[in-house]
This record gives sequence, C-alpha cells and structure tokens, in this order.
Amino acid sequence: MAESSTEQAVTDIPAPGPVPDAPSGDRKPHVSWSGLRPLLLRLHFYAGIVVGPFLLIAAVTGLLYTATPQIEAVVYRHELHVTPHGEPWALAAQVDAARKAVPEGTVFSVTPATGRSDSTRVVFDKPGLPDNYTRTAFVNPYTGEVLGQERTFAGWWLPVRAWVDGLHRNLNLGEFGRNYSELAASWLWVEILGGLALWLTAPRSRQRIRRVFVPQGGPKSRRRTMSWHATAGVWASIGLLGLSITGMTWSVHAGESIGKIQSALAGPSPALSTTLPGTAGKPKGAGPVKDVGIDAVVASAHGAGLRGVLNVSPPAEAGAAYVVKENTRSWPERHDSVAVDPATGKVVDRADWADYPFLAKMTSWGIDAHMGLLFGLANQIVLALLAIALIAMTLWGYRMWWLRRPTRTAGFAVGRAPARGAWRRLPGSFLAPAVLLTAVIGYYVPLFGLPLLAFLVVDVIVGARRRRRAERPEVAA
Repeated sequence: MAESSTEQAVTDIPAPGPVPDAPSGDRKPHVSWSGLRPLLLRLHFYAGIVVGPFLLIAAVTGLLYTATPQIEAVVYRHELHVTPHGEPWALAAQVDAARKAVPEGTVFSVTPATGRSDSTRVVFDKPGLPDNYTRTAFVNPYTGEVLGQERTFAGWWLPVRAWVDGLHRNLNLGEFGRNYSELAASWLWVEILGGLALWLTAPRSRQRIRRVFVPQGGPKSRRRTMSWHATAGVWASIGLLGLSITGMTWSVHAGESIGKIQSALAGPSPALSTTLPGTAGKPKGAGPVKDVGIDAVVASAHGAGLRGVLNVSPPAEAGAAYVVKENTRSWPERHDSVAVDPATGKVVDRADWADYPFLAKMTSWGIDAHMGLLFGLANQIVLALLAIALIAMTLWGYRMWWLRRPTRTAGFAVGRAPARGAWRRLPGSFLAPAVLLTAVIGYYVPLFGLPLLAFLVVDVIVGARRRRRAERPEVAA
C-alpha cells in the first residue's frame, strides 16, 4: 500500500530526483505503461503513508465489529432468548406488560418474537435519550415477564454493537469523527486500484505472475515483504473495493452525492402513505378513534404476505395508519411494507421490495454485506479475513518504507519517496482529461479530492525548495 504492489518494483524505482523532460524534436510524449507507472507509484506511496493510519484504524475496528453478533448472543442471552412452553400471550398483552415497565416512554415500534425461543421487543421513544437512541424492553412471550431493558441504537442495535459500530464509524466522536471513516473509504479504492495497476504494469514472466498469487518465502527482506503485500492485495482486492464503495454510500459528504446520482439514474423508490383514505386535508387529530389492536394488524400484514422479522409502528396521530415493515436483512432480503387502517384492520397501502429500483437494491445489499448481515456467518468470516488482510497490507507497507532507508545506520531516517516529475512524460491529450476526471471525482468525493489537493500543494512546495537549494551554489559562484 505504501509502496508498489509487486516484487519487480524494487528494481524499477529510480533514484530520487526529477524525472527528465521529454526529449526535444519531432518525438511527442505518448501514453505507455512505463510512463504511467512512476506517477502511479508516487501516488500509491504518498497516499499509503498518509492514509495508512486511517485504514489501519478502520480495519481493526471493523474486525472487532464482525464478532458483535456472537458477543451480543452471550452478553444479552437472558434477554434475547426464552424457553418455550405452552402458547404465547397475545401481542397486545405483551406490549401492555412492557408499558408498565417503561411508563414514561411512548411505544415507537414492536418486533414480535420471530422464533419459538425468541423474546418480543417493544421499543420506546423516551425523553432524555440521544438522537437515534431508544429504550427497548424484552418480553417473554409465554409469561409476559419483562426480561430486561436496554438502550438501543436505531431501534435495533444493542449497546455492545452500537458502541463498536460507533467506534468503527466515527471513533465515538459524533459527526466530526465520521470524517475519519469517510477518508479511509474514499482512499481505499484508490490504493487498491493503484496497487493492481502497478502489478499489471510491472514487466514479469509467468513465474513472476505466479509469485504474486503465491507469496515468496526465503529470508526476511524488503523483497519478501513486498511479495506478501502484493499477494494479500491481489486476493483481497475485490472485497476491499466493495467495502470502499459501500462505506461511501452512507458517509456524510460522498454519501449525499452518491444518493443524488442514484436517484437521478434509478428514479424514486416506492413510498408508503400512512394517511388514511378520506382524512387528507382534515385537521390533525381528526379521524377514527377505533383501533382493532396490534394482533389484528399483524394478522393483516401476514395476510398481505409479509413474513420474517416484522417491525410494527403504531399510528403517530389520529388519521394515520399502522406501519408494518419486513426487516429480514439476510439473503434473500425481505423489505415489503404495508399501511393498515387501525379502525378496520385492512391494508390501505403497500410498498414492495420488488418494485424498488435495481440500484436501490444494490445499495441495500452492499450495505448489509458490509455489516455482515446478508449471508450470516459466512459473511462475517469474509469480512474478518478482509480486515486482517488490510491490517497486514498496511503494516507491510510501512515496513517496506522503513527498509528503504538510505543506510542501515540511518537511525530513525525514513525511506525515500519515488521520483518527482513523472507527469512530464505524459502528453497533454492524456493529462487534460485525466485532471478533469479527477476533479469531478474530487468534487463528488471531497475527502478524496481535498487530501489529493493537499498532496499536490505540499509536493509543489517541497519541489520548489529543493530547486532553490540546488541553485544556491551557482548563485554564490
């Protein structure tokens, strides 16, 4: 990551110093892999050095997050699971039991027990809680006993997962901290694609190609470290690119841009109306006061074809409908939702997952895969392996940088950077559209664009200082 992804790069990297201008005469610069390679190498190097710590933190916290389902199953087993016996109570009676345990809360949603050994979740909106946090009571469906209460995030995540997720997403520093994870996601794809490009542009025989897929053994050296760095990058590239893209979809800055582009390309997703027929335009509070009850509402949702994990939200006000949503996030996903008239128990509107645009479905699948939900344990194992690979690649990258010190006795001197001025070898017909494309990407992905601009400014300043130092002896003479 902080260096080339291939063994051959050890011999390809030129000594520090400016790259000579293109030769004069009729020969015009042209685009070639040998011309692009030094530029890619310099970008890969500097991006790896600067962004590496953010990638390392994201990988370590992501690795911890992959284990949260198993941790929660142990920590909250007395609240999540029950011993089935007899027939469960009516859902309304279970909700009443939860209300008695949380008298100051307002019922926000109810998740009926999915399996025979699962508890029912009653989620309350309670004064004094932070944004997006709720209070959840866990009820034994067979006895009505409230097994416990927990502060939950987004109505679902228990404290352990909420804390680890916050650590991974924003270091538990709030909105400001989200810049760290967005920076990591915005540069991960650049590092991966840059490393693959360096691998593809390095001249090699079939044996060297095999060595990229199978790391070299032998004595410890920079060459062996680079081999392991390249091998891990090749094997993990597709998965890490997926994590980078899905990570940006719900980021603060890039996520908003991606959402606008997605909406423009795919069109709007189906929207569920909760306004009851005949109540549009009436004052708030007007409407039927009769309520068939939550059990009848769930029965109507089942009759409409909803299955799996259900979230039932009571009407927010008179004249509004119950909302029942599927929340099955494992494959195949189920996200149908219906609006149910509380006076009659009839379904008055629905939004089906099948009607969502393909891009919206892809976004949902990608996010759920990123969170380890889509394919269960197999999904978690793949995420853990990707996190371990990214940790190893980052550390190997820094080790290569360290081993590239000018001398073994250089103390804390760091490795040399690849040569400057590689862009001079490229024709304007290539540079102009490349700069334009980079500017467009930087506009929509600002935590890619702004650091890249900072790299360029620093590089120009450093280059100017070096030129002045080189000219001083001539001036003195």
